[in-house]
Amino acid sequence: MQYFTLNNGVQMPAIGFGVFKIPREKTEQAVLDAIEVGYRKFDTAQSYYDEEELGNALKASGLKQEEYFVTTKVWIDHYDYDKTITSVEESLKKLQLDYVDLVLLHQPFGDYYGAYRALIELKKAGKIRAIGVSNFYPDRLTDIAEFSEEVPQVNQIEINPFFVQNDAIENMKSEGVLAEAWGLFREGKDGIFTNTTLQEIGSHYNKSVTQIILRWLYQKVFLQTVNHLKKKECKKILTSLTSL
Repeated sequence: MQYFTLNNGVQMPAIGFGVFKIPREKTEQAVLDAIEVGYRKFDTAQSYYDEEELGNALKASGLKQEEYFVTTKVWIDHYDYDKTITSVEESLKKLQLDYVDLVLLHQPFGDYYGAYRALIELKKAGKIRAIGVSNFYPDRLTDIAEFSEEVPQVNQIEINPFFVQNDAIENMKSEGVLAEAWGLFREGKDGIFTNTTLQEIGSHYNKSVTQIILRWLYQKVFLQTVNHLKKKECKKILTSLTSL
């Protein structure tokens, strides 16, 4: 399994399993199936209303907490310092965890400054290992990175071959923030799986469109965020990667 090292030293698996839009009654089994095939990173959110189901599956798996990586997100209704503290404590109970590996602010609206200060304090208290934001445009990300006690570790935004986000990723690189993708398959829209260009690339390398997108995304984030590595070292690491 490949990892990204966040700006606070925490290692995060490069690929994960999101539970958004999975019916709640099927979430536990879906997560258990994902664990069986090797996934160890799981992404949920307060607004998905399935933190409890994810927690049940992780507990049933028999894995130790240090063997997997969990992300959840604070919804805008829970922004401001006190509400965020309370909501994260509730998320911990639902997830049945002693700490959450990564907590993000879901959207850049409302009192996200107060909410972000709460995440910093929860991190200091050992209840969160890494903090970040989601769907923050470059100006909002720069604002919170430059005028907060701690630079976000992650900004989770939509990135896919139809929405490449070069400017946003370049801005994150300049701030030392890792770009994490949601909607990497465009949620199956716009004919992404039947796109002729992607199919041709897949045919050339004997890979599926899904594999091509995953490889493109991994190398795009890798090459644009790990800029302190020499080109020769980057090439050596990328060559050694197993197929996603």
